[in-house]
Amino acid sequence: MHGPLPRLTPENKDFWTCGADNELRIQRCTSCGTLRHPQGPRCRECRSAEFDYAAVSGRGTVLGVTINAQQWLPDMTPPYVICIVGLEEDPRVRITSNLIECDLDAAHVGLAVEVVFSQIDDVWLPYFRPIPHAAPQQLPAEDAYEVYLRTPVSSKRFEHDVVLSGLGYSEIGRRLNRDPLSLTADAALAAIADAGLRPEDIDGLATYPGAGGYAHGFSEGGVAALEEALRLRPTWHAGGDETPGQAGAIVAAMLAVSAGLCRHVLCFRTVWESSFPLRGGAVPAADGRVSGAFLEYRAPFGAMSAANWIGMNASNYMARYGASREVLGRIAVNARTNAGRNDRAIYRDPFTLDDYFDARIVTTPFGLYDCDVPCDGAIAIIVSAAETAKDLAIKPVYVEAVGTQIIEPISWDQGTLSHEPQLLGPARHLWSRTHLTHDDVDLALLYDGFSFNCLSWIESLGFCGFGEATDFIGDGTTIALDGSLPLNPHGGQLSGGRTHGFGFLAEAMEQLRGTAGVRQVKNAKVAVASTGGGVPSSAWLLRSQEA
Repeated sequence: MHGPLPRLTPENKDFWTCGADNELRIQRCTSCGTLRHPQGPRCRECRSAEFDYAAVSGRGTVLGVTINAQQWLPDMTPPYVICIVGLEEDPRVRITSNLIECDLDAAHVGLAVEVVFSQIDDVWLPYFRPIPHAAPQQLPAEDAYEVYLRTPVSSKRFEHDVVLSGLGYSEIGRRLNRDPLSLTADAALAAIADAGLRPEDIDGLATYPGAGGYAHGFSEGGVAALEEALRLRPTWHAGGDETPGQAGAIVAAMLAVSAGLCRHVLCFRTVWESSFPLRGGAVPAADGRVSGAFLEYRAPFGAMSAANWIGMNASNYMARYGASREVLGRIAVNARTNAGRNDRAIYRDPFTLDDYFDARIVTTPFGLYDCDVPCDGAIAIIVSAAETAKDLAIKPVYVEAVGTQIIEPISWDQGTLSHEPQLLGPARHLWSRTHLTHDDVDLALLYDGFSFNCLSWIESLGFCGFGEATDFIGDGTTIALDGSLPLNPHGGQLSGGRTHGFGFLAEAMEQLRGTAGVRQVKNAKVAVASTGGGVPSSAWLLRSQEA
């Protein structure tokens, strides 16, 4: 049982065919001996371009595991076990695979395993099975990535040259089956009106992920599509997906305004993922093969969803710190309670912690309520020059600081495993760009593609130490609307809907304006927010005029 096979290339064939003689081989730098997986063009340690493929023992330790219960692929019937194995020679070199010849209830982090190959066509897939009678293995310590944090290069803060001046929403719902560009136009014009501007005042456009996301239901077609629809004639524009989270489009807009390229940038984000299957879906490759380091090392093993990838990180966290699903349930119940106060939320009916545990499992440790809700909708935010604040129709929101640095490997399995990856850099970077502290923060808008994402952000941002979220969240009162750190008063993406990043900054704006209605946090003056979900990510400190 397997998923789509990798397409063999000169770069990857040594790995995917090494099982022909039943030996696992990993790319090795011949200059310094460093092992690397997946393969790359240069050694990350010494930058040499000289490599061979070295035989390794084939033994290792399960560092992350998830029992998948969701049917992602027609030829892989659940349940099946996906795992991340750290090699005996170097636990920092990991292989995502399937755990076989193992009872489901015996699959756990710390299991000692060995490789076994299965030939399908011209590919030998490496699977792993438990080593009989082997003792549980100790988890390796996570790398101290904080040492790579860069200090600010100057005292200038581009964040202080701008304000967030306008906010607009389109209709948000499940399977609206609307032209996504019409959703974008609705949100864009609403944001312009909210700021008291005219379309003619907009001289910049910025979006995530740009035109490329259209093929997957993740954009309306990008800058060109919206410009053709509204004919705004910007002097500057940007769109793409290699940014600090989805709100990296807003970071780019802030830099453009700070540099004097424009004064009012319309930033927009559109999703129509829930209607995507209704409007054509995706066209698979003709030969059914997959390529590229991201998918080819996951798809053959049925690891098709971020739920699988992050679920394995959550399993590492739970094994490392002794946490249980209850802490994730507290986050999910809080999100639904808050969504009940938000007219835009997709799901508003309350549920209890018992309901959380009774819900079906998607992929361990995640159940139905641990996963965000695909939806259709658009959100637009306008970035304006700070000197225009006095002329705006509504009081603006100020950006105190943003965190954007990458300090971890950009990987779902080769870097951080104890938390969601790609959070530590922006979280640490954020606090280096401000004099404010955790005690100044009145509420948190933290990306929750999965409940574990929120937990990872809380700890990475330093509101509690690593492994301390269970005690910090407690019975849920800490993160409730009237708690010491109100979390996602709008319901987040777990219940409000996956607006994919922009929704957190939008809610921060409403809270700091004091316009959130029944979900308003009392005396909200400073908000911490995050976007990303591992893309890499970004962290934000926003404040009101009164802060």
